[in-house]
Amino acid sequence: MYVPAAFACADVATIHDAIEAYSFGALVTTGSDGIVASHLPFVLDRTRGPNGALLVHLARANPQAQTPDGASAMAIFSGPHGYVSPTWYSAHPSVPTWNYAAIHAYGRLRRIEDAADLEAILRRLTDRYENGRPAPWSIDGLSADYRNSMLRAIVGFEFAVERLDGKFKLSQNRSSGDRRQVIAALAASGSADDRALADFMTRHAAPT
Repeated sequence: MYVPAAFACADVATIHDAIEAYSFGALVTTGSDGIVASHLPFVLDRTRGPNGALLVHLARANPQAQTPDGASAMAIFSGPHGYVSPTWYSAHPSVPTWNYAAIHAYGRLRRIEDAADLEAILRRLTDRYENGRPAPWSIDGLSADYRNSMLRAIVGFEFAVERLDGKFKLSQNRSSGDRRQVIAALAASGSADDRALADFMTRHAAPT
């Protein structure tokens, strides 16, 4: 990923926060059919090594589930993004652009097919998304037969993240005044995506 210095985010904790906030990503691998990708919810384990580890599962029927142990992989996560109009700037001439947050995580996959290990991944995933709900769903409510049939239908993968690339392109190359006006315009938008981008800019590229 091309990351100009002005847009680089190298802080691991900040990148981890973004991965957890926008955890539906893309798992990218290469195989006999070339480059393949699956869009999946990931679980981040921050405690595993300097960059953490990612856990994910795929349907066994997905050809990508045949990816072997040790294969190189990349996970891509996208945060808030949106169009930025040059009419929001004070300095001219200017042109339109797109602000966004993107993260690439690189590592080597470890296949997980043991039923107990797969169940542990599913528990972490459902605990993550059921947390805070009035009546959280639990895998414990499934019959043993049904649960085992579901586990046989999936393959898990884990990879320790060897490298993290974070790109937060949030108008850092513009003046503080321009950034302030971009945030204000996005915050006033009728689009929830624009407002989310405004909030992200406020937290990560606040005007001085």
